[in-house]
Amino acid sequence: MGKRISLILFCLFGLFCGLTSSAGAGASSDIPSLFHAARIDRDMTFCGEKAELDRNDTRQRMEKQMLLTLWNRPQVVLWIKRANRYFPVIEQKLKENEMPEDLKYIALVESGLRPHAGSARGAVGFWQFTRSTGEKYGLQIDSQKDERRNILQSTDAAISYLKTLYRVFGSWTLAAAAYNMGEHGLQAEIMVQENSDFYDLYLSLETQQYVFRILAAKRIMTEPEQYGFDFLPGDLYPPLAYKEVSVMCFDLTPVAIVAKAADTSFKVIKDLNPQLRGHYLAAGQHLIHVPEGSAKGFDKRFQSLMKTWDKDQENRVYVVKQGDNLSAIAERFNVPLPALIIWNDLDHRQNIHPGDRLVIRSRQGDF
Repeated sequence: MGKRISLILFCLFGLFCGLTSSAGAGASSDIPSLFHAARIDRDMTFCGEKAELDRNDTRQRMEKQMLLTLWNRPQVVLWIKRANRYFPVIEQKLKENEMPEDLKYIALVESGLRPHAGSARGAVGFWQFTRSTGEKYGLQIDSQKDERRNILQSTDAAISYLKTLYRVFGSWTLAAAAYNMGEHGLQAEIMVQENSDFYDLYLSLETQQYVFRILAAKRIMTEPEQYGFDFLPGDLYPPLAYKEVSVMCFDLTPVAIVAKAADTSFKVIKDLNPQLRGHYLAAGQHLIHVPEGSAKGFDKRFQSLMKTWDKDQENRVYVVKQGDNLSAIAERFNVPLPALIIWNDLDHRQNIHPGDRLVIRSRQGDF
């Protein structure tokens, strides 16, 4: 058994060495040892509040988080690359609200700066809002849009939430802990333990490590070269670049038409607007991001495309008859069932009834 464990540890060490030597363009060949990386040799702060690292228990928690973070070097490489794209947006909004810049690291540890990140608890997006908290702070979350995935709108909501938490607790460190575990839970622990020092509170293991995860991320991200991450400007993902256009929809409108009006692809529109769900925009006014250079003339192209599409729709309507079902209709007109469902914005479990009108964009044969 002892030999087997030694072999496993040796293989893991070999895997780690392989990862560190091939983590991407940002990985230096001069990677500091784990012993050096874990060494806490200076004071650290979060939002100007000094971290209490002079005690054995807090130092151990900090060392653990540094080691765990640096173990996953590919993750750190992606953090640094994505930060060049998204941090400028977050930093600007924090500055406008006169809030500490360190709060940006909450988004980093929550989602890795991934718009579609999700958790088992139903949290989604850059700042990992649950539905209830997101809606409480003004985010639209429904079948058409999920603004938790939009860096601008979700950051506005996170700033409002963090302001509330700071007013309640009077400390950014406690506000971060409350962001992780919920303000009511943290208030209860403070009252029961009669202690309001985060570093001296006994909380869930996840929340006890949460601030240290943020501190580790801050230290590595502010001094990446010290940990073997050497990047050239071209290695980093470019900052967000787009123009915002206003789109008025009088009925359900295909995102594909928005893409054509912007002289781009469906995928580009979805990537620039990760809050959009599905293939359609609901009736109403929408602010949509389009590639730079495509905003000029967008409205004229959009109106022209919509007129053509509306007229074309009239010639592609099939009226459901007795005994029809979606699979049979798709087979009859030689179209994929998923396409039929998307064209008509249906749920695959949805029943259809005689007299219903279905759009079929491509077909063989006559109605």
